[in-house]
Amino acid sequence: MKYKLLTPGPLTTTETVKEQMLFDHCTWDDDYKKITLEIRDKLLGLAHVSEPEYTVVLMQGSGTFGVESVITSVVGDEDILLIAANGAYGERMVDIAEHAGISYVLYKEDYDKVPSAEKIGEMLRENPKITHVAMVHSETTSGILNDIESVANVVKGEGRTFIVDAMSSFGGVDIEVGKLGIDFIVSSANKCIQGVPGFSFIICNSQKLKESKGKARSLSLDLYDQWLTMQKDGKWRFTSPTHVVLAFAQALKELEQEGGIPARAKRYEENNKLLIEKMGELGIRPYIGGEFQGPIITTFYYPEHHAFSFPEMYEYIKERGYAIYPGKVTDADTFRVGNIGEIYKEDIEKLYEIIKTFLEERR
Repeated sequence: MKYKLLTPGPLTTTETVKEQMLFDHCTWDDDYKKITLEIRDKLLGLAHVSEPEYTVVLMQGSGTFGVESVITSVVGDEDILLIAANGAYGERMVDIAEHAGISYVLYKEDYDKVPSAEKIGEMLRENPKITHVAMVHSETTSGILNDIESVANVVKGEGRTFIVDAMSSFGGVDIEVGKLGIDFIVSSANKCIQGVPGFSFIICNSQKLKESKGKARSLSLDLYDQWLTMQKDGKWRFTSPTHVVLAFAQALKELEQEGGIPARAKRYEENNKLLIEKMGELGIRPYIGGEFQGPIITTFYYPEHHAFSFPEMYEYIKERGYAIYPGKVTDADTFRVGNIGEIYKEDIEKLYEIIKTFLEERR
């Protein structure tokens, strides 16, 4: 059964991206290494930064591998990490820190509220031993888009290192990494650039990366050593996901053809606006209201007096061509719908008709 993914990634990709994976490439080949170098260069451009101030490291594995690579490589034994969490992915940073024995301070916010820059500023002033601050940009637990700009201003004003998990936003939301002073920003191949799962990427402040030499707690996730090898000629330190790399190179070309991040962001925002509007017609309201609702994925409350389970609704929608996500917030009955990837206005309208019919059949 074929269906489209209304999820925050992996997402629905184009046939032309998929076709790239039909080719078997040698990791030692100069042509392949050139592709890696070109990917790194294009990612710098998307972040509005350039060498030598910034550099890019590609890391095997999912987005969590990239986040863990940064946290366990750049936060030293004498350092303290402040984690601002308002969802499961911020809380996953806590898990990473605990597993690695990293000293951290947690600022936990409600899932429907953005972390306060003022509160973070207070915590940094109260505890001058905090050296690094980490937070998620698009927290797909709820669909909220956190205000990294305000936090960046505070973190840089206090002279600390800023780490951002932009897994589900980079490429779909324009982020001026250098202007904001973000030191490490992490994303993944299978998100808004619309590639497939297999590697994450980290855009790094070059000086901060060099300062991390020797701090890594893992061999394979050593960010500095990965960069050192890749910087020479594009060779990955250990076996790279060649098919994923080829697909990602094609996805970057297609992002350019669409009109870059501004055009893709406009499509995602229009998808999201239409989705919320059409769900509203069915009496289904979003968990995050107003300005902080992100354009990537939306958490919806179940309609009042509903007489169905999520698995029932999921299977009904899937049989008709789409896959949605279960809810992840813990304090309410919810489900989630993503609108990134090769998803357009007509897909949102089809989903609306499917859910409308589903609800009518169960009244």
